[in-house]
Amino acid sequence: MSATPTSKHSAGTFAIWALRVLAAALFLFAGFAKLSGQAMMVQEFARVGVGQWFRYFTGAMEIAGGVAALIPAFSPLGAVALLCVDAGAFVAQVSILHDDWIHTLVIGAALCALIYLQRGRLGELIGR
Repeated sequence: MSATPTSKHSAGTFAIWALRVLAAALFLFAGFAKLSGQAMMVQEFARVGVGQWFRYFTGAMEIAGGVAALIPAFSPLGAVALLCVDAGAFVAQVSILHDDWIHTLVIGAALCALIYLQRGRLGELIGR
């Protein structure tokens, strides 16, 4: 027997880390854009009509979820939080903004894959 991990384990570990880094990069970038007050984000949230406080809240959720996604112990919870943000973005894109909503589905699918691959750890975190 070899002491090296199996290729399936290595592929799964690689997939989890690839999805973690992808999710973190996307949401950290988006959160920074919202929190730094970039004109496009300010205008988009003005179109939503809830108020600019919601831009700050969303940006903070994206930053927190992006950081959590990179920490293995909290990654499943971070991915769930980001999926909630992504679902909200989908609703806003379809119902209010009428912009491109396909990207929210693609990002949501990647987050669902990350959650699925970490389902055992998620179960531990929520006490199942």
